[in-house]
Amino acid sequence: MACPFFMPTTKLEDGGWLHPSRLPLGAGWNGQCSASGHEGDEPAVEELREFCNLGYALRCPRLPQQRSCDAVRFAVARDLGSQLCIGYVTESAHRPVSHGSLEFDVVEKRWTSLHDDAKLQKMAECYVESYLLRRIRPAAAGLTESANYE
Repeated sequence: MACPFFMPTTKLEDGGWLHPSRLPLGAGWNGQCSASGHEGDEPAVEELREFCNLGYALRCPRLPQQRSCDAVRFAVARDLGSQLCIGYVTESAHRPVSHGSLEFDVVEKRWTSLHDDAKLQKMAECYVESYLLRRIRPAAAGLTESANYE
């Protein structure tokens, strides 16, 4: 779950996470804050590690008191090879607030459905980028589905 006020920009290659692929956006990201009064602020690496990339950043000094949600979660709902359906959920107090799905055409490399919130859409784009890199890595490493691991 990423912070709903986080606007990711570039991958954070060494954020110090043990398993960065398990992060809400599929990797650690640098970015900017978009909370009111802090638009464009660039959080320190420690803030990126503890707040922005994880959501539920109650100790973050930029987090607005009044907000619609505390975190955003993404998951691949369907991978048809040439098309992805990405499910999202916004959460407040660890409960769902809103949900929906976004469609991405892998062949055309474009979204066939977009979210109205630019921050959520950007997070979805980062999530898809990370997902697609993980999806092609086994093939690039010479692994196949029929490999025998005995």
